[in-house]
Parts: sequence; C-alpha cells; structure tokens
Amino acid sequence: MSPRATDAVVTGSLLDQRLKTLLAPGTARALAALGPTTVGDLLRFYPRRYVDPGTLTALGDLVKGDRVVVVGEVLRASSRRTSGGKSLFEVTIGDGHDEMRMVFFAQHAGRLGYHQKVLQRGCRAWFRGTVGQYKGALELTHPEFEAIDDAALDERATWPKAVYPASASIDSFQVAKAVATVLGPLHPGEIDDPLPEDVRAAHHLLPLVEALNLVHLPHTDADWRAARQRLRFEEAFVLQTELVRRRAQAAGRLAAARPGRAGGLLEAFDARLPFTLTAGQRQVGAELAAELAQTAPMQRLLQGEVGSGKTVVALRAMLQVVDCGGQAALLAPTEVLAAQHLSTLRAMLGDLAQAGQLGAADQATAVTLLTGSQPAAVRRQALADAKSGAAGIVVGTHALLGDQVQFADLGLVVVDEQHRFGVEQRDTLRTKAATVPHTLVMTATPIPRTVAMTVFGDLETSTLSQVPAGRSPVTTHVVPADLPAWMARTWQRVADAARAGQRAYVVAPRIDPDDPDPPGSEYDDAPADAAGATERRPLASVVDVAARLAAEPALDGVGIGLLHGRMTSEAKDRAFADFASGRVPVLVATTVIEVGVDVPEATVMVVLDADRFGISQLHQLRGRVGRGSQPGLCLLVSSVVGSSNTADDAPAVARLKALEATTDGFELARLDLEQRREGDVLGAAQSGTASSLRLLRVTRDEDVIVTARAAAQRLLAADPDLSAHPALAQAIAARLTAGEDDFLDRA
Repeated sequence: MSPRATDAVVTGSLLDQRLKTLLAPGTARALAALGPTTVGDLLRFYPRRYVDPGTLTALGDLVKGDRVVVVGEVLRASSRRTSGGKSLFEVTIGDGHDEMRMVFFAQHAGRLGYHQKVLQRGCRAWFRGTVGQYKGALELTHPEFEAIDDAALDERATWPKAVYPASASIDSFQVAKAVATVLGPLHPGEIDDPLPEDVRAAHHLLPLVEALNLVHLPHTDADWRAARQRLRFEEAFVLQTELVRRRAQAAGRLAAARPGRAGGLLEAFDARLPFTLTAGQRQVGAELAAELAQTAPMQRLLQGEVGSGKTVVALRAMLQVVDCGGQAALLAPTEVLAAQHLSTLRAMLGDLAQAGQLGAADQATAVTLLTGSQPAAVRRQALADAKSGAAGIVVGTHALLGDQVQFADLGLVVVDEQHRFGVEQRDTLRTKAATVPHTLVMTATPIPRTVAMTVFGDLETSTLSQVPAGRSPVTTHVVPADLPAWMARTWQRVADAARAGQRAYVVAPRIDPDDPDPPGSEYDDAPADAAGATERRPLASVVDVAARLAAEPALDGVGIGLLHGRMTSEAKDRAFADFASGRVPVLVATTVIEVGVDVPEATVMVVLDADRFGISQLHQLRGRVGRGSQPGLCLLVSSVVGSSNTADDAPAVARLKALEATTDGFELARLDLEQRREGDVLGAAQSGTASSLRLLRVTRDEDVIVTARAAAQRLLAADPDLSAHPALAQAIAARLTAGEDDFLDRA
C-alpha cells in the first residue's frame, strides 16, 4: 500500500520536503519505489509488524537456537567471494571477554556496501538474530544491526523492533534509519493535528506527533499499540467526517419531487405482474417511493443477493418517475449487461414499453438503448428519443456520458454494479439533469455493514435478502482439474443438460491462448497461486476451451458458442441469442456473463481455473444458473485442489471450499473481505489509486468506525463547514486531492 502525502497539515514545509534533499540519493530512490517521496509520506509509512527485541546476552552465554541481542566492538572485518560466487562480508566482534562472528552474504558486492561502511574496525554496535553454528563456532548470520553509543546501549537495544515493507534495494533496517532521520527534527508545533483536542480527550488518544514517534520507535509494546489506536481512529474519523458532511450537503440540495400517480404506468405495471413481490421488495419499494416524492434527492444503495429481484424494484422506481413526466437513465458497465437490461425491461413491461407503436398501451412509454457500438442511424434515433423525452427509460453503457447525450427531464439515475464506474463518470450523468436527479445505486455483491459505513457512508442502504418464489437451489462442487475421471464427468454433466433442453456456461479467465495470464487476483496469495498455476498448466482460454469441447466425445453434436469482450456488438448479440434460444446450448465465455445475464433454462455453470477468481465474482457467476424451475449446478474446476496442492494453495482452496459449503452471499462477503487486500475493498481497482487507509480494516474495526462516525456527527452538528477545525478540513482536502474522492463520492 503506497503511502500518499499527506494526512496531517503542515504549518511549515517540513512534511512537504522531498526525501531526496535529506537522504542519500540511493536511499531516496529505493524509498520512492516503495511509495514515500516526502517526509510526510515516510512518517505515514507505518511498520508492518513488530518483533520481540530478544534478550541482551553476553557473548559467553549464548546458546544455539536462541534469538538474542548482543553488543560488541568490531575487532576485524573482511570481504571475499565464496566458492559459489557470492559476496561474503565477515565481522568479528568482542565484548572484552569473548568474541563472535557475524556473517553477511549477497549475490552482488554492492548489496553489502552499507554493511561495510558502518561496521568498520572500532565501531560499537548491537546485533539481533538467531544464534547458529558453523564449524563448531557460534555465529549470527544476517543479523539486524545498528551502530550505538554508550548512552543508547541499555535502552535502544531492548526496544520492540519495527519491521517495514522492504525491497531488494532497501531492507527494513535501512527504512528504519531513514524514518529516524526525519523523526528527529519533528516537534509538536510543526504539525496541526486533524483530531480536535476534545475528540482526542474523549477517546483517550495520543497527540499526532507523539503517536508518530511511538509507532516508529516504540519503547514498549504498549507504545506502538497506543500509537496505532490513535492513527487508526484518525483514519476512520477523517473519512467519516467527509461522508457525514456529504450526506448533509446532498440532503440540502433541491430535486424535483416525483410522487406516485393514480392510474399511471406504475399502477398498470403492478396490475400485470405475473408474480407476487416478496416482503422485502414491497418494503424497499415503499422506501424508494417515499423518497422519490420528496424534494431532497434520494441517495440510496440497493444491495441484494443474486436473484433477489433488484431489477423489478428499480423498474418500479423508474416508472414512478416516468409517471411524473420525468425520465430515468440506467447505467450498466458492459454492452452485454445493457442489452440484457433492455431485453428484461421490455419483456417485463410488454406493451407498456411500446409508446409510438401500434398496439401500445395507453400509459406506455418507450425504453431505448444507447451504446458506443450502435450503427449511426440507430444511435441518432436513441439520442433524439432521449432529448425529446419520447424515451421514458434510457438504458446505456458509458456512451450515456457523451457530450451529445441530452435528456428532456432526467429525474432518476440508476447505476448498476456501481463499483465499475468512477466518480467522474457518475457525476457526468447527473449533470445532464436540469435539477439534481434522484440516485439509486445497485450492487449484487453483498456489503457488510462496516464496508457500507466506510465506502457508502453518504448513502442510505436498502437490502434485499429474500429470493423470490420459484428460484431453484444451486449445488456447488469443487472439481480437481488434475483428475481425468472428474473432468470427464464434468463434461458429461454439461452434455446431459444440453440434450435435456437446458443450457450450460463454461467460463475461462482468458480469451486467447496467446494472451498473457491475467494479473494476480485480489488476494494476497495471488503470486503463489499464479506461480503454481503456471507451473501446472497455462490458464484456460475461451478459444482453446471451445476447440477442446468441440472434440470432446461426450459433447458430440452439441452446439458450442463463444462470448467475450473482443467480439463485435453484433457478434455478441448473435452468440447470446443463439444460446438463449437453445440453438447453441453451451456457451464458452469470459466473465462478461458475470452479472445481469438471465437465461431461465441455464442449469450448469463450469468455471475453469476457479482459484483465479474472487469469492464475490464466483458467487455472481453461480447466480447465472438455477434462475428457472430446474435446479442449478456449479462446478469450480481448479488445479490447486487435490492431493498435489501445497501450503501456498491453502487460501485459494479455502475460498473454493467456502463457495462449496454455502450460498449465503453475506457470509461469503465477510470471508472475501478477510482475504482481500484493503485497497481492493475500497475500490482502488476502479479509482486507479491505492487506498490511503493503512491501519484501519473494515472487517476488523467496526467499533472504531462506529465510534468515529458518531464523533464526526457531533462535530459537524456544531461546525457544519469545519470553519473552527481548519486542520481537519485540510486533512480531508489532502486526501481528496490524492484521489480519495473516488472512494468517498458514491452518491
């Protein structure tokens, strides 16, 4: 996680000072590669962990295997090449009674330059490491070390040792030395604390400068724990203050009220519904209807399990707006999903979506599609329908954001799978309205409460947890890719479904065999998983899998189609239509079918190299089957399961086994967040920046987030524009300048 300047406000220029003006050029370059380029960056480059300092031990009392701290004077130092070609730097120290050898190896002599510079004859230093033995003599190999003076001897050597993120160019000890260099001249008056004094006192938190000193140079374990507690609270407090402020600002804007209308389109639609809404759908629908009727703009997040019926809830909200003479725009992340939404909305509305056509209902509106790959004539007509108001509902992709797109009266913006859009894109669509439009954000990825508070804290949240009647259960099994009999059975199940008039998806992570492997997954174990997968076999590709399945005896005579992002819009539509109709009952695809695709006859989902996908993504894919009357089957194929898996594969195996054990999306979401890197949780993949949350963890720190939010609400109630708290205001501004607004502005 790359540190970003800067979370505190500088009264001078100390924190903005470039590290290259304070440190050796090589050290500054190495730190810049890790992230820090200024003093402020480096102070916020927190240790990853702390290690027990060990016991200060006399050289004559050492025991092999003990972790120790020893102190001595360098008596001899020499460098040479080993028989294996490595560089070796050997130091002998003495304490006046005994001697001991310290040994350092490196592939290149330059890597030992710092050691040779510091550990010269006559230097007094302490060394920390585990006692080993070579040719009968005890020694420390690659110990941590630091030159000391007598005044620091008894104190510094026994402090907890901070361990920092490091690289081949700079180790943890060198990072610690650089941090100590910039901490030295730091005094309380040089940094304004974003946490007001009364907030610190109420929650028993350290002042900022003291916390920065103790997080880097703790004297005891209690020191760094107290420092991290304060810094963690600060992260939560700064974020929550901005979220609470944004919610208040949004509530103060003026939107056009869109109350329900008797005898209108919504009433006609409800009368024709062929099913009964669930209790959850009715409750959320009432919430949306009430908020749309107000002049305060609706700002609501609608989350729901796969298949929980979010689309019909959103459509009813859109129809209420259309009944009041307004328009609704539905923004989807892909053309496949946009086309699917168009088809679904038109099918649900029937003749209520045929305004301007023969046979249209009296209350009918038009639903139109706008994408980037439409033929020019079709696109011109869609633009005209949006501008004139002829289209009450406009469904589109990023093409909706174009300068040419205008609306007659945009009253509601619905964003599906919102995490795929940046804040500027959502803002662009909202600016196409004469007044502030109401906003409904939808996601099929269950969001635990702490994430909702941290990432969507300026939105009200509604949740659909019930699955409508008629949805069939989905059974999930993990399939070892290295067992031929299991794979043969997998393809037989696909063939059986196809011949029974059902449909089957086969998902692969790549499009073409020559494509590079996708980047490592969002999990910390990705490098190990990726390396293991590469050694076992290349990742599956859509093109290669389709060819292999065409030659599979069990699938002889079964139509096999392809669907991926490089196909033209026409080719995608044709492939999906062939699949939906049953002309081609097996569809080999990338994750382009992950969300929104609804084929009731689809009963089998096979995901190849499933360990390369995230839990939420696999849960979404699984939701594509079992959408009709027939039960669904999801087969997660992976080479990291079975007898040959290693310890490195354990996290991936745990993910797959969790999916096999439960279909509870909220339970899976919790596991997902426990394994994921924090930046991904907060949307870094969408914003293009790393998360600035370094200590706060949304899966672990719910109590901190709740407490910080309450403190932020109290402060803003008394000082809504933060005029009495300039340090806090500037801390928020610094984060927004660094790109944090992409995490915050979800409205």
